[in-house]
Amino acid sequence: MTERILDLSEGPAKLSASNFLLVIKRDGCDEVTVPLAELGVIVVSHPQVVYTQSVLSGLAQAGGTFITCDEKHVPVGILLPIAAHFAQTERFRKQAEAPEPTRKRLWQQIIKAKIKAQGQLLMDLRKNDYGLIELSKTVKSGDTDNVEAQASKRYWPRLFEDPDFSRERYGEDQNRFLNYGYAILRAIIARGICAAGLHPSLGLHHHNKYDSFCLASDLMEPFRPFVDRVVFDVVEEFGKNAPMDKEVRGRLLSAFLGRLVFEKEERTFFEIAERTASSLAQVFTDERKDLILPEI
Repeated sequence: MTERILDLSEGPAKLSASNFLLVIKRDGCDEVTVPLAELGVIVVSHPQVVYTQSVLSGLAQAGGTFITCDEKHVPVGILLPIAAHFAQTERFRKQAEAPEPTRKRLWQQIIKAKIKAQGQLLMDLRKNDYGLIELSKTVKSGDTDNVEAQASKRYWPRLFEDPDFSRERYGEDQNRFLNYGYAILRAIIARGICAAGLHPSLGLHHHNKYDSFCLASDLMEPFRPFVDRVVFDVVEEFGKNAPMDKEVRGRLLSAFLGRLVFEKEERTFFEIAERTASSLAQVFTDERKDLILPEI
């Protein structure tokens, strides 16, 4: 299956579905059709894009994800498929019953992988990991010492060579690019979670009552440096205050396109997300002990 990300942000469009195809109509342009099965994510932010119920239901049935954005191109809503695995009910039960020691051990694995990936990215870009790779080895079960926060304080100022930079949800600098990329990442991870027969709201560590995708927020952590790398390139080329135009969004989406080496094979980002989620399901069902996580 070809995984494609469709961004509809530049002008009005009418979307409909027919014969398992997404049909896109724009004034003055030829009609375009795309097989729904090829679409991993549809991102819509232009206020004059309209779509039928058949688009949403057809995309969900094909296993795709729909993201709606505000006027600043910041994703604000996600539609996910809810019946994507034959053993979904049983896996929901196992997930809900997972003992706390297991959840803490899994969170330890996730944070170790995230910090190690951050260190590897700094080594690649700055020729110095600033101790992050060694720091990743000190993460305890449940990250009780909050090593994740310690790593963050070292990581962000060095990544952008800006001692005053901090992660902000509504920041007007490169935070906009990070937020956009992370939102797409979160949707892809949530899609993989659903495909593995798990529920995206039952988290390992995140338990915010206002977050409907706590598990996606957990599993996306080791993947974040993939987005960070592309944001770094965007800032280097266009500057941190560049407008969120078509070219910048295209560059940000490139983090999820192409093929990556994973488990000694070339795989798409979507396949890696599904494989990671599947390994988590296998932990819940006592088929394995450790997660399969990406490495930069």
